[in-house]
Amino acid sequence: METPIYYLFVLALPIACVAWTVTKEEIFKEAREFCVDRSKTAHSLIKRKFFYVFTCEYCFSHYVTLLLLFITNFKLIYPDWRGYLIAFFALVWIANVYMSIYNIIRIDLKKEKIRAAKEESELKNE
Repeated sequence: METPIYYLFVLALPIACVAWTVTKEEIFKEAREFCVDRSKTAHSLIKRKFFYVFTCEYCFSHYVTLLLLFITNFKLIYPDWRGYLIAFFALVWIANVYMSIYNIIRIDLKKEKIRAAKEESELKNE
């Protein structure tokens, strides 16, 4: 089974996008806060872990990857179940590299905005 490796890097993009958006962005803030609360206060371990999944981009990326593999039938190296297993872990890893890079970029942009605002404030005070 010949699968171009670039599919791995392309398919990891929507995984990273969905996992990051659900676990970090403002649009899901209320749902995420509900899940954070339930992940700390639910009585059973299974419920706490279920709700925690929606608060952790790494954890959530595993479930998004499962869904994507089901939809795309993507396999790596082997044409059977082993190909799914390898694709699963490879996609999760690449997606999390993407999210780490995105997070670094966002932090740098925030630092730059803070510096610019500080400099602007200092210029106004002079």
